[in-house]
Amino acid sequence: MSDVVIVRTGVANLASVLAGLRRLGVTPDVTTDAAAVREARAVVLPGVGAFGAGMAALHEHGVAAALIERAAAGRPLLAVCLGLQLLAASSDEAPGVAGLAVHDGHVARFPDTVKVPQLGWNEVTPDAGCRLLEPGYAYFANSYRLTDAPLGWAAARSDHGGPFVAALERGPILACQFHPELSGPWGLALLDRWLAAAREA
Repeated sequence: MSDVVIVRTGVANLASVLAGLRRLGVTPDVTTDAAAVREARAVVLPGVGAFGAGMAALHEHGVAAALIERAAAGRPLLAVCLGLQLLAASSDEAPGVAGLAVHDGHVARFPDTVKVPQLGWNEVTPDAGCRLLEPGYAYFANSYRLTDAPLGWAAARSDHGGPFVAALERGPILACQFHPELSGPWGLALLDRWLAAAREA
């Protein structure tokens, strides 16, 4: 059984995620194999790209069902950027395309009153219930976001045209709208805490 597996979605730049994990001494496998996603100790769902294309890639290889099963069982999963959005039920970016629906949230575009996409650093403020997330600054690159935290999840928030969900956590499941692997020592420390939680799970 692989220790850490990264899902190859075809719409993500894997280089930064691979580099971040390797800096922490982890050598992950990259896969489109649903069985590997089911069996791995920990799974990373990266994402840079469009909601519709991301979901199509997950369904093409049968990985969507494996990810839904992992989340339902509370097994270690890290979703990054578009990965966080794919966990939702739907998105303004792809009307009519169903997300993984790990929760019933809807992803909406930032308002036209602010610069879209959001590119750069923003403050991350965790709720009191967060165990993995700590206050700090993270690097974001996104045009869409969750505005509300779903029930049953602890959340961290940022502000860009109003408050939005910067990250969600539930046990060893961590979903970040930002890129922890590009967020300096703070982001690497978050990845390290998630890896530790995955080992304990």
